[in-house]
Parts: sequence; structure tokens; C-alpha cells
Amino acid sequence: MKDIILGPDAFEWQGTYYKTILPTAETDGAMSITDSVSPALSGPPRHIHHDADETFVVLSGEATFWVEGETFVRGPGQTAFVPRGAEHCFRIEGPQPCRHLVILTPGGFEGFFAAMSEKDCRIPEDMPAIAETGKRFHLDFTGPPLSAADLGGQS
Repeated sequence: MKDIILGPDAFEWQGTYYKTILPTAETDGAMSITDSVSPALSGPPRHIHHDADETFVVLSGEATFWVEGETFVRGPGQTAFVPRGAEHCFRIEGPQPCRHLVILTPGGFEGFFAAMSEKDCRIPEDMPAIAETGKRFHLDFTGPPLSAADLGGQS
């Protein structure tokens, strides 16, 4: 399945497929871009990137973003910007997966996704190990993923 979606260099973690399309090494550390396909109703726990701004470019599907207590929805052709230090998370809405680019400036965070895939860590069962790895990437987890209840009961 991953080969069809993102090609043979893609890898999977918790049902989400990732492929780094612009590694940090190719930008002298300035940025990285990861192509990602997340399944419906999925999303990470609330977290903070202490050293990087994060921009999402939604290519297909729809996601609800939660940034510092504000929620907003983005669909194909739309973007979401999360400044470094801002607590945030997102949730894929609707019945279909969401394909989006994750752009981090400066780069370096793409290694977190690869490490989690290699370790086959599971949320919430392996959160201590996930949080420990996150710290190496200047990431702290601060709360649970978004739920339908957080969004007023919508899907």
C-alpha cells in the first residue's frame, strides 16, 4: 500500500505513511519536508516543537487543527502554520485519509518519524518511550489527541 501512495522509500508508523521529500541535509539545516498520509480519525497527542515552526499543506482530505486552544479546519490546497513553542495537534476528519506536507523550519524533526517507525512504538501504550525520543528532537508531549468530544461531538 505505501508503495502505491508515496513510493518505495515511504515507511509507516501507527497507520500513517511518511516519506521525507526534502531532507534537512539538503538544506544545510534550514528546513525539511515530509509527505504524509494519515488515516481518518487519526492524529498525534498534543505537543510542542520548541525549536521549529511547522507548516502543513493539505493536499487531500481534511484535518481539524488545534493550536493553543483555537480550532480550525483545513482542506485541499489550504495551509496551517504552527509557530515554534505553540501547543498543538490535529485530527483527520471524514471517512478518507488526509495527505499533507509537513514543513519544519529549521529541519531535523523528520528523524523522529523514522525513529518511531523503527521502534514500532504505539500510542498510548509506549508514551514514555515516545516522549523520551521526542526530547531528542526538541519535542514535548502535553496532552491527549483531539477527540470528537473536543470538537463538539463531530465525527
